[in-house]
Amino acid sequence: MTVTGPTPLAQRELALVDLLDRLLAGGVVITGNLTLRIADVDLVRIDLNALISSVSARVPSLWEESP
Repeated sequence: MTVTGPTPLAQRELALVDLLDRLLAGGVVITGNLTLRIADVDLVRIDLNALISSVSARVPSLWEESP
């Protein structure tokens, strides 16, 4: 008799569309910093902050006036 539990996440196959749907349902925050330096002198610094989320039509817009 063999008892099987849930499949470990590393062995599951997940389509890219399903992964994207899960990420957008909860939202994703991407943050990154890139600094180019030569001889301990910062020449270029790039900061990236992005929020990626889905939008529902049921949520009213803040910019539209309601009747």
